Amino acid sequence: MIDPKLIAWGSSGSTIRSIAEYGAKRAAVVGAENVYNFSIGSPSVDPPACVQESIDRLNATVPATQLHTYAPAPGLQPVRQHVADYLKAQFGVPYRDKDIYMTCGTSTALAVLCRVFLSEGDEAVVPAPFFMEYRVYVEAVGGKLVVVPPQEKTLQLDMTAMEAAITEKTRLVLLNSPNNPSGGILTRSVLTALAAMLERKQKQYGHPIYIVADEPYRELCYNAEVPFIPSLYKNTVYCYSLSKSVSLPGDRVGFLALHPAMDDYDNVFAAVYGAVRIYGYICLSPLLQLMLKDCLGETADLSAYEENRDLIYGSLTKLGYECVHPDGAFYLFLKTPGGDANAFCKRAMEQYDLLLVPGDEFGCEGYARLAYCVPKDMILRSLPAFEKLAKEYGL
Repeated sequence: MIDPKLIAWGSSGSTIRSIAEYGAKRAAVVGAENVYNFSIGSPSVDPPACVQESIDRLNATVPATQLHTYAPAPGLQPVRQHVADYLKAQFGVPYRDKDIYMTCGTSTALAVLCRVFLSEGDEAVVPAPFFMEYRVYVEAVGGKLVVVPPQEKTLQLDMTAMEAAITEKTRLVLLNSPNNPSGGILTRSVLTALAAMLERKQKQYGHPIYIVADEPYRELCYNAEVPFIPSLYKNTVYCYSLSKSVSLPGDRVGFLALHPAMDDYDNVFAAVYGAVRIYGYICLSPLLQLMLKDCLGETADLSAYEENRDLIYGSLTKLGYECVHPDGAFYLFLKTPGGDANAFCKRAMEQYDLLLVPGDEFGCEGYARLAYCVPKDMILRSLPAFEKLAKEYGL
C-alpha cells in the first residue's frame, strides 16, 4: 500500500509554487505587468561575474569527461578542503575536508540530517515562523515537529517557550537565520542563551541535542550581525548554498559541515553517508563544485534587496499595514488585516492580482509573506493595489 502521507504531500503540493503557477497563468490573461507576484523567493539580480568566468574557464580548460563525470559521493576533495579552509578563516571553527559534504542545495542537507538525527517518535523543535518544508522533512522519517510560538510583536525567539518545548524526546533543533519568512535574525545574546540551555538539557536527559543551522541567507543582512552558530554550540551542523546570496537557486549547489568536535561524531559522520545513500543525493556536478570553489565568499549585488526592503516596508506601513521589520533575507511578514491570512491573501489575489503567501504554513496564523526579491518597478506598480486593499479593510 502506498504511504498515505506521500499521497497527501504530493496531492497538496507546495502552496508557494501553486500561487506562483497561478500568477503565470494570470499573466497570460491580463499581462505580466498587471500581476504582482510576491510569492516565491527567487533572486532577481544577476549572479556575480565570477560565476560565468569560472564556468567559461572550466569549460575551456578541463576535459568534458572530467567536468561531467561521477564525483565522489561527499564531493571533490579539493573543493571540500577549500570550503573547510574558508569556514575556518571566516569563523574560527577548525573544519577539515572530511567534515564537509557537498549537497544539492540546503534542502537536500536538511532532508538528510532529519533522517540522520530522528527516528520514529523523536522530536524536532523549531521556532516559528519557519520554512514550511521542515514539517515534511521531519514527518517523513517518523519524527514529530514541535513548533515554538514566537514573541507576539517582534516574532523573535521566545526563550521561555523554547526551553519548555525541549523534552527527553528532543533530538534536533532547526534554526533558520536570517529567517524565511520573517527576515528576522537571531542575535548573539539569544543564541548564547539557547546554547547554554541546550547544554543543560543534554546533561539532564543524557543524550546530545543537535542544532541544524539552515543559512542560505547568511550574506543577506542589513547592518546586522549574523552570528555563526557552530562557534557557539559544538553540536551544530551548518548548512549553506549558493541559491540566494549568489543568485543560483536552480543550480542546487551547497554543502553541510559537521562540527569537528560534536558529540558522537563518528556515528553522525557515518549516518550522513548512509542517509545520502538512501535518498540518492550523490555525485553533485563536478562543474558546479569547482565553480563553488572559485566563487565561495562572493555575492550578487545585494544592495537592490535592501532598497526594495526600505521601499516596501516604508510604503506598506504608511498605508496602515503592520509589518515585522526585516533585518535580513528578502521577505516581509505582514500582519493581515482581519486576522484571517488565507481570506486576506485570497482577496488580494482574486481582486488585485497581488500574490502573497499565507503565514499559516509558516507556523504563524494572521500573517502573509511577501518576497521582495523582485524588480523595483513591480513594487512601485503594486502600491496602488495595496492601497485599495487597505481601504477595503478600513486601514
